Amino acid sequence: MIKKIFKWTGIVLLMLILIIAILTVTRQNVHYDAPYPAIHASKDSTIIATGKNLVFGPAHCADCHSKSNSDSLIKLGQEVPLSGGVVFDLPFGKIYTRNITSDKTTGIGNFKDEEIARALRYGVHPNGTVMYDFMPFHNMSDEDLTAVISYLRTLKPVSNKVPDHDLNVMGNMIKAFLIKPVGPAGEVLKQIKKDTSAEYGKYLAINVANCNGCHTMRDGIGRFVGEPFAGGGPMGPDPKMQLSPPNLTPDSTGRISDWSQEDFISRFREGKKISYSEMPWNSFKRMSDTELKAIYTFLRTVKPAKTSKQS
Repeated sequence: MIKKIFKWTGIVLLMLILIIAILTVTRQNVHYDAPYPAIHASKDSTIIATGKNLVFGPAHCADCHSKSNSDSLIKLGQEVPLSGGVVFDLPFGKIYTRNITSDKTTGIGNFKDEEIARALRYGVHPNGTVMYDFMPFHNMSDEDLTAVISYLRTLKPVSNKVPDHDLNVMGNMIKAFLIKPVGPAGEVLKQIKKDTSAEYGKYLAINVANCNGCHTMRDGIGRFVGEPFAGGGPMGPDPKMQLSPPNLTPDSTGRISDWSQEDFISRFREGKKISYSEMPWNSFKRMSDTELKAIYTFLRTVKPAKTSKQS
């Protein structure tokens, strides 16, 4: 009797493993429906300039989509090739950033404006498959999203065939069963007043610069599990050279709790100090005083959260 129980238990387990394996394979390219935002690129130089400021400033696109020394190229007045190929070596596999130049074969040259807008807002590729939620621009205003796409349309085409993501077994299972498109939270703004208010600071910190994405604790698959802006987990591919994003809340244990607005702006203007820091300092240092004042003002309104004081 016991032998039969073990036998049938083994058969059931084997069947479950087989079913999961089959579903994992068949669900790698599930197609999802998502609306196409009514976003169309503009040739207006002012709008394009706004997009460029977002791309190389608070949205920090160059930090992931370029392998060049963006800071040096910008100082020289040269164009930064956003041709992708940067690899994120994660526990579930290697994720490669895409070529977002206007190249029609390896970039986004053949994608419609609405397809690019849908990818950024809803996390769905032009072919309908899901995107990893590394670009949380879901609630970027229509005005800013138009500006970003307008600027990307001006980039010179760079032919660079980026490798496909290289997932391990765990990565394939995560993609099959856990990764879903992420859309906007609530109504998306048509535009937002760009001033020093906490409202604009919150918009920048959450919907553009993604400060909460690193400065809030997440679990193993990226879900938020900690108090907002109370500090994130260790970051960096080398365990010996990792830094933890600090607590930014106004609690006395927060990194910037005793910083003045001038201190805050001054630190950003200095750019990257620690070479292996994951913080996109050299992009953020290009933010305007208005943007930095707004973010500072917003962080002062965040719910205080007590953590271990970090040096």
